[in-house]
Amino acid sequence: MDAENDAAGLPVAVPSTALFTDQYELTMLQAALRSGTAHRRSVFEVFTRRLPDGRRYGVVAGTGRMLDAVENFRFDPAILGFLRERDIVDDPTVAWLTDYRFGGDIDGYPEGEVYFPGSPLLRVEGTFAECVLLETVILSILNYDSAVAAAASRMAVAANGRSLMEMGARRMHELAAVAASRAAYVGGFSTTSDLAAGFRYGIPTVGTSAHAFTLLHDSERQAFTAQVESLGRGTTLLVDTYDVREAVRTAVEVAGPGLGAVRIDSGDLLMVAHQVRRQLDELGAHDTRIVVTSDLDEYAIASLAAAPVDAYGVGTQLVTGSGHPTCSMVYKLVARAGDDPGAPLVPVAKRSSGGKLSVGGRKWAARPVDEEGVATAEVIGTGEVPAEYADRQLLVPLVRGGRAVARERLDAARDRHVRARAGLPLSATQLSRGEPALPTRYLTPPSA
Repeated sequence: MDAENDAAGLPVAVPSTALFTDQYELTMLQAALRSGTAHRRSVFEVFTRRLPDGRRYGVVAGTGRMLDAVENFRFDPAILGFLRERDIVDDPTVAWLTDYRFGGDIDGYPEGEVYFPGSPLLRVEGTFAECVLLETVILSILNYDSAVAAAASRMAVAANGRSLMEMGARRMHELAAVAASRAAYVGGFSTTSDLAAGFRYGIPTVGTSAHAFTLLHDSERQAFTAQVESLGRGTTLLVDTYDVREAVRTAVEVAGPGLGAVRIDSGDLLMVAHQVRRQLDELGAHDTRIVVTSDLDEYAIASLAAAPVDAYGVGTQLVTGSGHPTCSMVYKLVARAGDDPGAPLVPVAKRSSGGKLSVGGRKWAARPVDEEGVATAEVIGTGEVPAEYADRQLLVPLVRGGRAVARERLDAARDRHVRARAGLPLSATQLSRGEPALPTRYLTPPSA
């Protein structure tokens, strides 16, 4: 049972995630078991070396889904049979996997928090064997969900308090669409058109009609009448199938001045929105809202700031990260111990040339603020945390001894993001291309 959803009263089972992985993780496991190093205490960290080009901050999303994936990383008989039949791993490795349960600890930035280049978003600790298997499933969740949440956050900034509806399910794989709805909600969207997301995560759902419904009827008036009689006067009528001005007039005649909203899905949205608002007011429908759709992104939303628009529906650009569908997060071994049970952790890092920045050691992160409460830097270090950063720590416990300890409702992550974004310098909310809003400052010198 999905514990996050169980807490919300949503009975959704999560299947085994054991094959959401790359084969090389299992071959590394086999070789480490053979060499006797699989039991060595290890620390892996998730971070990104850079933000997508021009972005000012990133958004952590997918944490709740990641916790589900870790708890459900189990090798059942069918999966073990597949590994045997394909000779993916040898029999001793299959025997080891039979009882696999992640029993280590995970700390990380809480969902909804912002991050910057080098931020240790997730720290996974345990034996090498149990930690290395989780690389792909963790990255696949955090990379995609965080990309969508970052796009959603930028759109929320551009919307400046106006309502945002996620409606991109038809542009994605059906399961990715559910994850996108969840991430968009964390980033600032208020509703989704995807019923699976509403069922699984409790996100409010919306939806009325498409052009096909109007075209089905002999006239636009008949279509509007059917919709109002079925759904009530508070419904949203789509007014750009034929002539917008005529449709608005008909819509108010059918529903009265209490019509809930009209939706515009094509044309010069800025000009049409002004024309429709003027016409609605002339017809006495002063409270009828205007909803616009039509392949919007954060820039299109910002361009409509002066338009009398009440809500935006966003699909393709949102669920594809508005041009950046991944965050390029990586999962790297940063420290490991020797063979003795009490052996200390030793920092490790890739040292070859090529510009891939790597910092060895088990890290902590803090975000100091100025006298006005605005963040000034992302400070990252190893070893003991200096006293001046003790109350500004960013990582929190997520898993202890293999059990999730940070379950929370999705609204908590959504609210956290609003607070985190508000604590950044004003430049963070600019949509223009620029450097990260905060500099990353290492107290431990990085190595290349």
